[in-house]
Amino acid sequence: MSSVPVTTWSLEQTSPGDLLPAAAPEGDVRIVRAEVPSPEFSRFLYASVGGDIRWTDRLGWTYARWQEHLERPGVETWVAYDRGTPAGYVELEPQDEGVVEIVYFGLLPAFRGRRIGGHLLAYGTARAWDLAERWPGRTPTKRVWLHTCSKDGEFALDNYRRRGFALFDTKVELEPEVPAPGPWPGAHQA
Repeated sequence: MSSVPVTTWSLEQTSPGDLLPAAAPEGDVRIVRAEVPSPEFSRFLYASVGGDIRWTDRLGWTYARWQEHLERPGVETWVAYDRGTPAGYVELEPQDEGVVEIVYFGLLPAFRGRRIGGHLLAYGTARAWDLAERWPGRTPTKRVWLHTCSKDGEFALDNYRRRGFALFDTKVELEPEVPAPGPWPGAHQA
């Protein structure tokens, strides 16, 4: 198996004032928190958003592992819907000392390039900043961070910077070259 160099950029915001808004997309786009832990729905979002950009680390998770992850206090999934159809999501995971990581963020291929991504990222980041308000006992958020890599969509890094995220680390590592799994075998890749 061959290897390819992959660049990973880590970005952060250290104040709610760092967040820069995005223009709202046209049409009936709504963002709703998936409040009931649903391994089926979360796996659907993960595989559908990440299938063409080689998200593979969670594909082997069992139902029980998904359930365990989703039931952790403070883990939140916010889903963008375009006219009632899931268009993308952002997953938040609180960490120690008021840190919240945007663990996953992205759009299904059919919804990319329609200004939904910037809007969803801004909304999800705002929810990371006010996460402690929904989870009594959590430390108020002091830092929101994420990472993206050269395997992600071509506009990912620019979108994060336009929302006010600042770069704090860059790494280049060789990774095994794997085929994009798609949302399911044989699915059309946009």
